Amino acid sequence: MKSVKGWWFGTTDRKLGYKDGREIKTGRTHKVEGDIIPCLKGLHLSKRLIDALQYARGPIIYRVKGSGLIVPHGNPTDKYACSERTYIAGGVDISNTLRLFARKCALDVIDLWQAPEIVVKYLKTGDDSLRAAARDAAMDAARDAARDAARDAARDAARAAAMDAARDAAMDAAWAAAMDAARDAAMDAARAAAMDAAWAAAWEKQNRRLTTMVSQIIR
Repeated sequence: MKSVKGWWFGTTDRKLGYKDGREIKTGRTHKVEGDIIPCLKGLHLSKRLIDALQYARGPIIYRVKGSGLIVPHGNPTDKYACSERTYIAGGVDISNTLRLFARKCALDVIDLWQAPEIVVKYLKTGDDSLRAAARDAAMDAARDAARDAARDAARDAARAAAMDAARDAAMDAAWAAAMDAARDAAMDAARAAAMDAAWAAAWEKQNRRLTTMVSQIIR
């Protein structure tokens, strides 16, 4: 790989961090010498904007190209560490865009919980005067949901224990344990595969949305 294009978030001072201090400007290329080790030494970037966001140190977005020595990181790869990074475009503070993106993502799943009216209103309007009240209402709702979940879990555990006791009285415990282990392993594998697929699909959908929103700012 001779080069890789992607995204990188910088801080509002528009300088490299970690005591480097070099100024970032569109068209400029920074270089580092020596071994390149992801997360430790190198100039980083991510092909997908959503991946770059999870490593963001600030709200200033850049479209960049990595070159020189390029070392991938993650499985699947979510970022690259490079010995050279060129700033192609950007240098724009997208704080407001990120807030709008977050609200849109929250609204995608608003039907999965009983969101207080003020939370829904804030997510739809972005009215900053509602933010504190919406946050408090959401936290109260989360506490109530956690309490209900704990109660349901305790009830389910008691029911499961009773069923296990009845079953074990009727059949060999070792055989039951083996059957349970096999069944649980199969169910866990199927559930994990389904969750991974659903997570990947949701992550990709969010990446397309965020990329579209940012691309309207950085052309």
